[in-house]
Amino acid sequence: MSEGLISKKELLDLTGISYGQLYRWKRKNLIPEDWFIRKSSFTGQETFFPRDRILPRIDKILNMKEGLSLDELADMFSPSLGEVQLSADQLKERNIVSNITLDLYEQSASAKEKYEWEQILAMYVLEKLLHDGAITREEGIMLVGVMNDYYSRFAGNACELVLIRKMGVPVLMLMSQADEVFFDRGVKVVFKLGMQQCTEELKLKIGDWEES
Repeated sequence: MSEGLISKKELLDLTGISYGQLYRWKRKNLIPEDWFIRKSSFTGQETFFPRDRILPRIDKILNMKEGLSLDELADMFSPSLGEVQLSADQLKERNIVSNITLDLYEQSASAKEKYEWEQILAMYVLEKLLHDGAITREEGIMLVGVMNDYYSRFAGNACELVLIRKMGVPVLMLMSQADEVFFDRGVKVVFKLGMQQCTEELKLKIGDWEES
């Protein structure tokens, strides 16, 4: 069995949760349907999960369920906050973006009086990567174009932003987290950044501000 998968039995043993909890969380959309992977095994059909996604998700649920209802957790894990609209000043007040990030964003996309969720997410990702020194300004402009042009096509499905370089030439792509991609030896994978992780971080940032 692939090292990237964990069986349901191993998952329950490792995390200490019950079968009932697992499937209740599934019904509440805390765990996506497509993470339940049915495969043949020597005992018949067995359920597996992507190890690097299910374990952090269960850890978050266990750590946060005392302070949030299951419905509130489901909202946090959902891929968007469609009704959110924030101005540039509000984004800066909430420490979501800096002036540098906002200026760079507006070099690739037109300035708006109010920014919607997907645009805010693109700015948050840009801010995060610039702060970490993971991308150059030129790559940041590319990032904005890729996010604004293609993120909506994933329609809430898990995806990740990937930056590769070959002989110093950068290529940015959005790809499904379920996809496996293989590059030749001359390609350097600079980073892979899961959009689900960024979505959760951004929602918490917005939520913390609104509660303060």
